[in-house]
Amino acid sequence: MGRRRGEALEAAILDAAWDELNERGYTNLTIDSVARRAGTSKPVLYRRWADKRELVEAAVVRRNVIQLTAPADTGSLRGDLIATLTEASERQGPVLAQLSLLLAGYFAETESSFTELRERIIAGRRSGRDEIMERAIARGEIDPSRLTPRIAALPFDLLRGETMMTLRPVAPEVIEEIVDTVFLPLVRPGDGK
Repeated sequence: MGRRRGEALEAAILDAAWDELNERGYTNLTIDSVARRAGTSKPVLYRRWADKRELVEAAVVRRNVIQLTAPADTGSLRGDLIATLTEASERQGPVLAQLSLLLAGYFAETESSFTELRERIIAGRRSGRDEIMERAIARGEIDPSRLTPRIAALPFDLLRGETMMTLRPVAPEVIEEIVDTVFLPLVRPGDGK
C-alpha cells in the first residue's frame, strides 16, 4: 500500500479519531492514540489540527456530514416533520445520545454546549429544518410572523431531548405529539395566538 496523502490521509485520521472517541471518550483520547490507529505520526496530525479539541471537532463534523438526514418532502408540514423526525431519531438518535456522553470532557474543557457544536457542524450548509419551514410557508401552512428561530428548532430540540433522556429512538406516538400538540398550534395561521 502506497503512502496516503491529502484527502485519503485526512479521512483515515478523522476515522481513527472517531473510533478512538467512541472507545475512549474525549478525556482519554490522545493525539498519540489517533496517530497510531491511523498509521501515521503525531507531526502529521499537528500540521492539520492545533490540538485534540480541533481534531475531535473535525472528526465529529466529518461523521455528521456522512450521516445527514435529508428533509422529507411529503407535501405537508405535518408529514414532512413526522417523516424527518422519525428518520433522524432512528438514524442519529442513539449516536447523539452516545456522543453527548463521550464529549462530556470536551464540553467541560471548552465551556461550550451541544448547541454550539451543532452550529459548527452545520456551518455553511442549509439545514433540512429550514427547507421544511420554507416549503410550509410557501404552501400557507405556517404564519411566518409566528415562526421564530426558537419555535422552528422546537420539534428537533424536543426530539434530541427525548433521545438523551431515553437513550433510544423516539416512539412514533411521541413524535406525533411533538408535532401535533406542541409545534403545529404555535405556527398555524389563524387567530389562535
